[in-house]
Amino acid sequence: MDGKTGSTDDARSLRAALRTELVAAMKARRADAVAALRSARAAIDNAEAVVAPGTATGSTSAHLAGSRTGVGSTEADRRALSLGDVRALLRAEITERRTEADRYDALGQHEAAGRLRREAEVLDHHADG
Repeated sequence: MDGKTGSTDDARSLRAALRTELVAAMKARRADAVAALRSARAAIDNAEAVVAPGTATGSTSAHLAGSRTGVGSTEADRRALSLGDVRALLRAEITERRTEADRYDALGQHEAAGRLRREAEVLDHHADG
């Protein structure tokens, strides 16, 4: 097994851990954890997205110009992120929350700041393993 494949497998394991923790947080009705984990998963999903090609290929629909038809016609390959990529995304999510929490504190919005700090804590233990 090469380093890249192992790193990709580790990234998948981290994604699975985030998903498992999200389900547990939803069952426990931990709103802060649910918000943080959903946001982190969305950031990872967005990073895996590839740029859509400029033109459609394959068979086209007679009903809608330029559209494709058939099974899998709307599917696109995803980018494979390494474990380092996923952890960097998580660290960015954490930094963003802590920065905004400081801003909220400066504006006297201490409850909102506390919520953002709790969200950062949820992600913190995943970011560094």
